[in-house]
Amino acid sequence: MTAEVLVNVTPSETRVVVVENGILQEVHIEREAKRGLVGNIYVGKVSRVLPGMQAAFVDIGLDKAAFLHASDILQPVTSQTGSQNDGPAHKDITELVSQGQFIMVQVVKDPLGTKGARLTTEITIPSRYLVLMPRSEHVGVSQRIENDEERERLKGLTESLSDDEVGFIVRTAAESVQEDELKQDAEFLRRVWKKVRERRQRKSKGGVLYQDLNLASRVLRDMVGVEVERIRVDSKLAHQQLVDFVEEFIPEVVNRVELYEGERPIFDLFDVENEIQRALDRRVTLKSGGSLIIDQTEAMTTIDINTGAFVGHRNLEETIFNTNVEATQAIARQLRLRNLGGIIIVDFIDMQNADHKRRVLHSLEQALAKDRARTSISGFTSLGLVEVTRKRTRESLEHVLSSECPVCKGRGTMKTVETVCYEIMREIVRVHRAYDADKFVVYVSAMVAERLLNEESHALAELEVFVGKQIKIQTESLYHQEQFDVVMM
Repeated sequence: MTAEVLVNVTPSETRVVVVENGILQEVHIEREAKRGLVGNIYVGKVSRVLPGMQAAFVDIGLDKAAFLHASDILQPVTSQTGSQNDGPAHKDITELVSQGQFIMVQVVKDPLGTKGARLTTEITIPSRYLVLMPRSEHVGVSQRIENDEERERLKGLTESLSDDEVGFIVRTAAESVQEDELKQDAEFLRRVWKKVRERRQRKSKGGVLYQDLNLASRVLRDMVGVEVERIRVDSKLAHQQLVDFVEEFIPEVVNRVELYEGERPIFDLFDVENEIQRALDRRVTLKSGGSLIIDQTEAMTTIDINTGAFVGHRNLEETIFNTNVEATQAIARQLRLRNLGGIIIVDFIDMQNADHKRRVLHSLEQALAKDRARTSISGFTSLGLVEVTRKRTRESLEHVLSSECPVCKGRGTMKTVETVCYEIMREIVRVHRAYDADKFVVYVSAMVAERLLNEESHALAELEVFVGKQIKIQTESLYHQEQFDVVMM
């Protein structure tokens, strides 16, 4: 599979998109004011220890305290021989950290919604081919490298690079690389770790020790298994920075990095701007006429498939099967494009044929195999739903580009004009019984005012007789539909 990477840079925002076979597949956005934190290393102060949750909150200088669970704290374990090995701690959180303590931590998950960043004390620093693990002698090889001989070769080469202080994990990109390239990577990572330790000694009161690469460099570094045909950048400075990065880490793609100097905006090349707008829509139309309905909530994302105008050519069962198979490709693309993670529930159109169900699941597995984020799929439940989990380390596209509606507060619906009118009448009766007023002035939106003075004018007149007071309706152009005020005069 070939891919093209487009990089759009402005002073306040960097956007990187991945286009495969002319179709937009991924969107990455990084804003200077809210730069991603995953991979950053900090000295943080433990602000609160929660024994009931076996966790602690750590202040690393963000608006919200970060979260550190006991299972993410590594402690040296002394064996019978007296040697020390790093391993996951199974102690009580109160034995591992204490309030006011300064510890070195790394962000493994960005703040999401109302949740703070997720931390670990198991520091890892990635490069092109290796991941360095301080205080560990472990050497591992990516499971995506399936050839046993190649795995043994890489493990043998990497073991010679590790020692008592650091261990390494071999990344998928290291398949078939030579010893010299692995050595260069290992030396670079050791230099980075040395700088981190030096900064740690100087910063006794907290602060940033290490920040991950910029967005464009991270995307290229992590595009393992994808043949990048071209990388186009519309900023001279960003272009030079990217060239410097790939010359050191990905020299085979240096000749593919281009400075885009066209008159049209770079994202107009593949209609990217419109595709991003469509990725915020709830409905996704399928070529056959069917559709997906995607709803993202705090707990999970639900995807419903509808046949729509697609009536098929043979029978109903065949129509449903074909729609579901087409939907699997669209679902896989939308998960990557919108960066949806966590629990995803897919409600395929009900199928009676067991072979059709098996083939739909297989099609979904094949489509998701192209996704670099780790995904897992369970079979059909008794209710005919398919559960998918996708690793989430950053905000979804919707959360990055959108905010909660101040009118509906995230409900997605508003009270009808009729409902608001009746609420106003009940409020007038309540205020009348509680206070003594000469008359009432009701400030409402234009649509509510129109209904009160027309369709509900008879009810309003009856209310005036009931309370024995004049009721005046005043239109406020800045009020939204649900907003109103009842004022005593």
